[in-house]
Amino acid sequence: MESVSFNDIFKSSILEKTTSFSIVDSMIGLAAAFLLGLLIYTVYKKTFSGVIYSHTFNISLIIMTMATSLIIMGISSNVLLSLGMVGALSIVRFRTPIKDPMDIVYLFWAIVVGILCGAGFIPLAVLGSILIGLVLILFVNKIKIENPYLLVIKYDEKSVEESVEHIVSRHAKKHTMKSKSIMPGNHHEVTYEIRIKDDDVGFLTNLSEMKGVQSAVMISYDGNFTA
Repeated sequence: MESVSFNDIFKSSILEKTTSFSIVDSMIGLAAAFLLGLLIYTVYKKTFSGVIYSHTFNISLIIMTMATSLIIMGISSNVLLSLGMVGALSIVRFRTPIKDPMDIVYLFWAIVVGILCGAGFIPLAVLGSILIGLVLILFVNKIKIENPYLLVIKYDEKSVEESVEHIVSRHAKKHTMKSKSIMPGNHHEVTYEIRIKDDDVGFLTNLSEMKGVQSAVMISYDGNFTA
């Protein structure tokens, strides 16, 4: 009969795993994830073109890069732990809506960099991050994109419609009617998607001063429209 010693009773699997754990490699991976997270932070701040800049979201990109690196380091040497981690992460639900598609790009970038740093592919993460950063800075800041606008006009008289169409076609490079509605009391509302010439919005004054026109409003348009 095999005897059980005192050491066998207090034997810890945690201590066994600690022997194969490299503090130096882990610190290098985390440091690389932090520095590349700072690069993502800087590029996001320089290329942000929205209305309200979220500093907390930008900070979360650094934390996400480091946290992803930690996860990869933890599961890289243990298959059972990796399966358990996948199951645990599958129940996580993010409730914060992401309205700008570019924010998803930065989140995916941070996750990829964290995976590469945690797996030890630091040179690949550095090279890829530099190239992605240059592409984002070039295309977001240097290349001018002609954004369309929505022009919403409310008027009372049917006879005004032709004059409105004439002014819009004369001052816009391109215009398309998106919707038109007639409300009780013979009130009309028409919505155009337009691209204006040289950012000239002076024709809004002419539209608003026309007899029969109640209001003329032009708003920025990102391509999504719900009638």
